[in-house]
Order: sequence, then structure tokens, then C-alpha cells
Amino acid sequence: MALPKKLKHFNLFGNGDNWQGQIASLTLPPLVRQMEEYRGGGMNMPVDIDMGMEKLEFQWTPAGLIPGIFDNFGTSQLDKDMLRFAGSYQRDDTAETVPVEIVVRGRHREIAMGDAESGSDNTQSITTTVSYYKLTINGEEVVEIDVLGMIEKVRGVDRLEQHRQNIGL
Repeated sequence: MALPKKLKHFNLFGNGDNWQGQIASLTLPPLVRQMEEYRGGGMNMPVDIDMGMEKLEFQWTPAGLIPGIFDNFGTSQLDKDMLRFAGSYQRDDTAETVPVEIVVRGRHREIAMGDAESGSDNTQSITTTVSYYKLTINGEEVVEIDVLGMIEKVRGVDRLEQHRQNIGL
């Protein structure tokens, strides 16, 4: 029997700034396939046809005001902001630790300042739309998605390479 690796510590960096101790929580971008149900003649049941990926979004909650998040708000450049999640996962049966890094590029779609009440915790909520995503676990690149480059790599295999060739890219 083995115990799972659990997130023990994390940090978030924004455009190179270290936000140690300033991020209350975050929701890492879920990787979701866009599926379309299809049932043709001679098929006893439908199957899902893969139509690519759904839009990636990264939601995160600063524990207070971070003025730098406004620097690129409203930019027309869709990859202007870079966020880097650094996590440390650990198994409690062996004490083994594993680094996990997620790098995204995108732009902040929503900056919600939250409720203002004197003397209370006033967390913010940020939603960043993602145009580039890379997941690295223990030094191994596991997933890389480059929307504009039409690249979708999983464990080093680019699943869109042949499609790019087929359309002259």
C-alpha cells in the first residue's frame, strides 16, 4: 500500500514577482476536452467525438491587495501576463517530495475586488484566461498547450503535429 502525494506547500509568481504568503487559494486550470456526441447509421449507441479543448481559465484568490495585477489589465495582447504555480507534494509514508510547476500565459479577464468592510479580511478574486499552459512534474514536462502555436503535447508527443502539417503550418 502507498499513500498519495498531497500538496503540502505552494507559491505563486506573477510576471516574475514572488507572491509568497499573499495567495490564499487558487484553482489550477482544468484540462477539459470538448466532446460532441455522435451516433451514425449502424451504431447501437453514440460515441463522443473529440473536437479539441475547452478554454483554459486559472482562478486565484489573493489574500489582500496586490497592485501589480492591474498593470496589464485591459491589454490587447492575449499572453501578456505570466503566472507560475510552484507546488511541493509529499507522500507521508515515505516522506518523498515531488515538485510540480504549472506555467501559464494569458490575461486577466476579471479582477473582483470583493467586499469592503473595515477591519475584515478582503480577499480578491482573479480569473485569468490562458493561451499557454505547461505542466512539469518532478522535472518531466507532462503537458504543454500553446493555443496560438497549435501545439498540444502530452509526455512529449505533439498530438496536433500532423494536423498542422495537413493545413500547411
